[in-house]
Amino acid sequence: MTKKKDKKKNKMDKKEILNLIQEHRFDEVPTIYWKDKALVLAVVKQWGGVLQFTDQTLKKDKKIVLTAVKQDGYALYCADETLKKDKDIVLTAVKQVGRALQYADETLKKDKEIVLTAVKQTGWALEYADETLKKDKKIVLAAIKQDGFALEYADESLKKDPDILAIVNKDK
Repeated sequence: MTKKKDKKKNKMDKKEILNLIQEHRFDEVPTIYWKDKALVLAVVKQWGGVLQFTDQTLKKDKKIVLTAVKQDGYALYCADETLKKDKDIVLTAVKQVGRALQYADETLKKDKEIVLTAVKQTGWALEYADETLKKDKKIVLAAIKQDGFALEYADESLKKDPDILAIVNKDK
């Protein structure tokens, strides 16, 4: 591509950019537009996963990332590592999609509030919890109440627990 065509591509008007976004042709939006905080904020309100296309600096912006994970918890995957340690952001993500726990920093996979929120939303999120919490009866009970198959990820010490088995067998 010639320099002239590159410049033309970067000089698309706002209407052209919005058309590309509305048509979900995010990868065709010139890089320069993914640095525009106002544009990115407006877009992630509707499509949180678009965070993957944004400039690295905006993946460090708490407001943008929080907005993205509120709409799509999986957007946590694209957030800067520093924000994967942010309890507010991770809690918002796992409320939306429990399995977003897999993208949280290891320290937050040990956080009882975050893990409990995640497994209540998606029982299978227990898979990503710290091993210590897979031994926590309250966490495991919440996970299997949401999805009995989450028992697979519980610590062996709880797999024969009468209270847990009663819930699992009730679902069968």
